[in-house]
Amino acid sequence: MLTPFKENGDVDYDAFVRNIERWNEAGLSGYLVLGSNSETPYLTEEEKLTLIELTVQEAANERTVLAGTGLESTRATIGLTNKAAKRGVAAALVLTPSFYTGQMTDEVLIRHFTTVADQADIPILIYNVPKFTHYNISPNAVKILSRHPGIIGMKDSAGDIAQLEAFKRVVPDTFNLLVGSASVLHPALNLGIRAGILALANCAPEACVTIQELHDTGKHQEAWELQAKMIPVNKAITETFGIAGLKHACSLLGYEGGHVRSPLVPMNDERKTELREILSIAGLNIGR
Repeated sequence: MLTPFKENGDVDYDAFVRNIERWNEAGLSGYLVLGSNSETPYLTEEEKLTLIELTVQEAANERTVLAGTGLESTRATIGLTNKAAKRGVAAALVLTPSFYTGQMTDEVLIRHFTTVADQADIPILIYNVPKFTHYNISPNAVKILSRHPGIIGMKDSAGDIAQLEAFKRVVPDTFNLLVGSASVLHPALNLGIRAGILALANCAPEACVTIQELHDTGKHQEAWELQAKMIPVNKAITETFGIAGLKHACSLLGYEGGHVRSPLVPMNDERKTELREILSIAGLNIGR
């Protein structure tokens, strides 16, 4: 879930709630508050906890709410995870620590995630996002961690189908392996992945849901055709234009993107025009 900010940099909690009200109308299974696209590194703990409370409060009854609680130290991660648990989230998504990347061996990460899971009041999922952490967790570490009863899944946002398949091969069938990039949603579903946590769902939730529904009903050609339309959109909002692009796309499509928080900067007019054209070619309903 994106975090709308006001022009002065404050969190726009009212806009955040209005987005949830619209997302509640789509067929989404749940929400991840405090993910990469939430500008989480720029949020204070007080802001994080308020956003968690609002998500739990406003989410439609059948929605599962996850919270990103991974911090650089094991101790801090456990602390935030248990504060999130007290506020009603179902599970925590825990980012791989990365500041001391060279020290993050399999042994270190296995100990980190095991300790968090042992002391957390809710189940946890591993969050692998090499784009931001510059660290890619190994299948060996995932194999070991997936046997822990408190570690129930992983979001893999590498966007690498071969790697996703390697992870799937070493984890139990009950382990919730999730795809983290909409660009490979349909291929991931074909691998047997059952769900995804996707940036694209902020601005085009219906398209994401429809790809999965078409796949699940055996309409693979239609699913692929819609997937192909969404790939340029996903690339634009995650790679080309980043958070500012995601927020502007949301604003164009009837959501409240709000401003980015400094040091991120807004898009210029030329880039806004380019993004609008990408959304239009994909058949998304601009200007709702």
